[in-house]
Amino acid sequence: MRHLIDTTDISVAEVDHIINTALDIIANREKYREVCKGKKLATLFYEPSTRTRLSFTSAMMELGGNVLGFSDAASSSVTKGETVADTVRVIGCFADIIAMRHSKEGAPLVASHYSEVPIINAGDGSHAHPTQTLTDLLTITRELGHLDNLTIGFCGDLLYGRTVHSLIKALSRYEGTKIVLIAPDSLRLPDYIKHDICDKNGIEYREVSTLEEVMGELDILYMTRVQQERFTDLDEYERVKDCFVLDAAKMRGAKERMAVLHPLPRVNEIAIDVDRTHVQPTSVRWRMASLYVWLSSIPFWSGPRSRLRLRRHLVSI
Repeated sequence: MRHLIDTTDISVAEVDHIINTALDIIANREKYREVCKGKKLATLFYEPSTRTRLSFTSAMMELGGNVLGFSDAASSSVTKGETVADTVRVIGCFADIIAMRHSKEGAPLVASHYSEVPIINAGDGSHAHPTQTLTDLLTITRELGHLDNLTIGFCGDLLYGRTVHSLIKALSRYEGTKIVLIAPDSLRLPDYIKHDICDKNGIEYREVSTLEEVMGELDILYMTRVQQERFTDLDEYERVKDCFVLDAAKMRGAKERMAVLHPLPRVNEIAIDVDRTHVQPTSVRWRMASLYVWLSSIPFWSGPRSRLRLRRHLVSI
């Protein structure tokens, strides 16, 4: 049994296989209608989510399976003091696979130590978001045709942004990757990502203070929201929330085929006029949400499947 907790839990070859399969799903939707018939997905979302939770739900339904779960920790037994370990022990009796979103880093990893069915990390605090990363890689492949020899700029909240951390880990395994980090001082990329990922893998990176100085060299611009929910000091949040805003004027300095990615939700870091610009015809942030439906479906059938254990008696935990 395999779990998907971090981006590096799967090899580059497996990533390529998932991307190719996702492309086949997009091209041959009917072919996959019944591949998960009789299977159940449990979505355990201890933290608010719109796209991630609904895309997992939609993916399982598109594949012929069923979905159960909760979208708010307040509606679960965690309010009574139940641990993640006990929750997944029980839910594993009802479902074949679990997608978990949690505000605490490492919660899905803990769950994987106790679960009898595969765990997919749907985002844990500021740590990782591997299925969003797979979506990003699929999007890049569709827009630019390759994952190597790319210069990608990460802009906004690089300190708490789990999608940023996960994508940097994934891209560090491809030849010729160059990274540009665009963030205010208080939201710069954590040192452990720079040293343990970039330096150890020979990834060239540099930090800059403005979007304008690097727009012309980027193949991809990855915009992120400054996440109010990660701040304990609201004054600091107010100070940095509008530091970087992408607008049509800035887009005029970009390469003709530069792709703009955003994991969503958007607040005000991408101006509405960018939606209407003709300077950047391959902007893909809205398409990412729909692609997530297809890519989220892959783990349900591409790896080993766990069979549901039917139990006639109460589960002792």
